Amino acid sequence: MSDLIMHFVTPPIPYFIDSGKHTFLPGERHVSRDSIRVFDLIIVTKGTLYIGENDKEWVIPKDEALILRPDAYHYGTFPCEEETEITWIHFQTFGAWEEMKSINECYEKEPALFEKHKEQAYLNHCEASSIFIPKQAKLSNKSINDLAEFYSLDKDPRSLRNWRKQTAFQTFMQNINQESATTINSTAVQLAEKIELFIRQNYTSKITNAMLKAEFNYHPNYLAKCMLKVYGITPIDYVLQYRIEQAKKMLIQTNWSITRISDELGFSNPAYFSSVFTNKQGISPANFRKKEFRQPGLH
Repeated sequence: MSDLIMHFVTPPIPYFIDSGKHTFLPGERHVSRDSIRVFDLIIVTKGTLYIGENDKEWVIPKDEALILRPDAYHYGTFPCEEETEITWIHFQTFGAWEEMKSINECYEKEPALFEKHKEQAYLNHCEASSIFIPKQAKLSNKSINDLAEFYSLDKDPRSLRNWRKQTAFQTFMQNINQESATTINSTAVQLAEKIELFIRQNYTSKITNAMLKAEFNYHPNYLAKCMLKVYGITPIDYVLQYRIEQAKKMLIQTNWSITRISDELGFSNPAYFSSVFTNKQGISPANFRKKEFRQPGLH
């Protein structure tokens, strides 16, 4: 099984475009195609498929799936030895994505991918998060049932079919993401996610290493190590980063004063807030607001 991980950033969530089924008779192979401009999710429902992408090759048995890139050369490596049936789903995303060699590489390069995503997807003030989908995955019974539910929607009227298929596809992908997380997430990763959630829920309070130690019953150095592994940042720095992200939203979406925003976010005083914001963003809160409101099409 390949260790490759498809690392998507959301929002937006990868979205469904088209789907279908195909049967290969013995002696037939997958067609050759170059840069089809959509992701191609192939699920083998019977037999075995032999397929390549650029210089890599895979053998996909029954109940396994493979994601082919939109920008690569795809081809059948060997003829099918038995009747082989596949389901294919084309999908796409908007913004940044990357194929990584391992989950550790995903975490290491996540901050850079987030910055790239915000630039490409025009989400400068939106909080981004990751979706990790194995390049090749063994489907659980639940995912197989999700797939059957997805195809049952073909019987729906067209006015409803595409809406429901979009939802069903995202449920299918979400479950693959969650199932893979149980195998790739170490205790350290799970702890980092708990710390991140705690910070999001309490960021207006004065969060200290002592508070985190009392909450999670681990030494602050270990908590920092976990956060650095997953988010590339210590818990205390994450508090500041999250507050700044919320500040950007408030500066754009409200006419509140700098003092009120500082108070709402839990900063000790407006001067400290302005100093932190300027240090992180390279621009003062007041100038950030002026710059954003000068941009056309801003809502």
